[in-house]
Amino acid sequence: MDLLTHEEYQAIAATLDLPNNAFIDGGYRPAISGKTFATTNPATGAKLTDVAACGADDVDFAVQKARAAFEDCRWSKMHPSDRKEVLIRFCKLLTRNARELAVMESIDSGKTIFDCETIDVPETIHCLKWHAEAIDKIYDQVAPASDDHIAMVVREPIGVVGLVLPWNFPLLMLAWKIGPALAAGCSLVVKPAVETSLTALRLAELATEAGIPRGVLNVVPGGGAEVGEPIGRHMDIDMVSFTGSTVTGKRFLSYAAESNAKEVVLEMGGKNPCVVMDDAENLDRVAQHVVNGAFWNMGENCSASSRLIVHEKVKEELLSRIEAHAKLWNIGAPLNPETRMGALVSKSHFDKVCSYLDGAENLRLGGGSHDGAFVEPTVIEVPGNDHRLAREEIFGPILSVITVAGFDEAIQIANDTEYGLCASIFTANGKRALRGARALRAGTVTINSFGEGDISTPFGGFKQSGFGGRDNSLFAHDQYTQLKTIWIDLSDDAGDAVA
Repeated sequence: MDLLTHEEYQAIAATLDLPNNAFIDGGYRPAISGKTFATTNPATGAKLTDVAACGADDVDFAVQKARAAFEDCRWSKMHPSDRKEVLIRFCKLLTRNARELAVMESIDSGKTIFDCETIDVPETIHCLKWHAEAIDKIYDQVAPASDDHIAMVVREPIGVVGLVLPWNFPLLMLAWKIGPALAAGCSLVVKPAVETSLTALRLAELATEAGIPRGVLNVVPGGGAEVGEPIGRHMDIDMVSFTGSTVTGKRFLSYAAESNAKEVVLEMGGKNPCVVMDDAENLDRVAQHVVNGAFWNMGENCSASSRLIVHEKVKEELLSRIEAHAKLWNIGAPLNPETRMGALVSKSHFDKVCSYLDGAENLRLGGGSHDGAFVEPTVIEVPGNDHRLAREEIFGPILSVITVAGFDEAIQIANDTEYGLCASIFTANGKRALRGARALRAGTVTINSFGEGDISTPFGGFKQSGFGGRDNSLFAHDQYTQLKTIWIDLSDDAGDAVA
């Protein structure tokens, strides 16, 4: 899709019909309490609309409708090929409305229209299509029983699922969860982030238009205490999948333990190391990867390469190249397609990120902030891995640089963190690269690149970065299904039956 001009995107934004009510049982409805909250454009501070501020009563109603949909089998027992066809129609509708969704995502989150048009919306559609195509291609199994028995191992949808979303990739993280969950036959209650509710609501409307039955996909906007916790504690929700901060994610384990012991899958924070050894080839290319890893999506990325662990022999040359590439990442109006870095998602998050810049020493690049919304790409050398900038997840465009003298020291520092989501290593030595990849304690390790894999590879973390399952790939389907053993006795003599 060709990009438009800044003025054309502004014109589209001015005419958008923004959804502002919860989407439950196939239609929009206000919060039962009648309460609303304002959602604003983080780049300008202008109010976009007032969104239904739902609460526990709305969660109860949505779960009731989701349970009814699951139990009467309108989706859960639909033939797999028919479910696939509905989801393919859904993807076609999303494609026809892609530009509307991209603009809505940009003005609601502060993300650049360039990223929304070229990455987030296309990848959202691709994710949903990929899981749709997998529906009738995942086989159940037969266990190696005796000649007198057949042991079938079959997958069944887990039931009613609560999906709690982050604000950094509103559409894409929604797709990562609803793709495999809908493919499995589950009914869903989705809580979007308060900061970014609009595209989830619009997507639910398009899903219903495509033929997903009412009650199957419900979106309940509202705060964490008002909606997130009731989802986590609900006695009739069978499983919760959460993406967000580690602190909040841990609460869902408590909610599950204190309610119905529902299954919980958590994708949480990261303080991801990028290890560059002294034999890394093409430092200019390495610098491009480092800059992309640190500053893409304004650093609001759980897999951001926020710690550069670099060998002392190449540090200065690499930093000079990083500074040159980072200067190309201009900040500005998110709806301008020439802008590489947009606004941070909210004023409170802007203040948090800026707090890490107060009194910063050894500043190599950036460090400035603008208009209460924008933070420059920033590179700071820190004296060691114990520094606050090296240990805490900032979730902003700040790259901390740590100098090392060798491979073993680099790996030790890389692993010295409570997180374990992603990591990368740059070296020309193939054996060292593989040794490093095996030694790094992270769910995804890239060699000579920054990345997260693709839809075919599982995404999730070690340690306090993840728990209970993986997004993406066929492995994502496992968390939305239950395994059932069906044991068939074929023997003629009842006395030969196995007790």
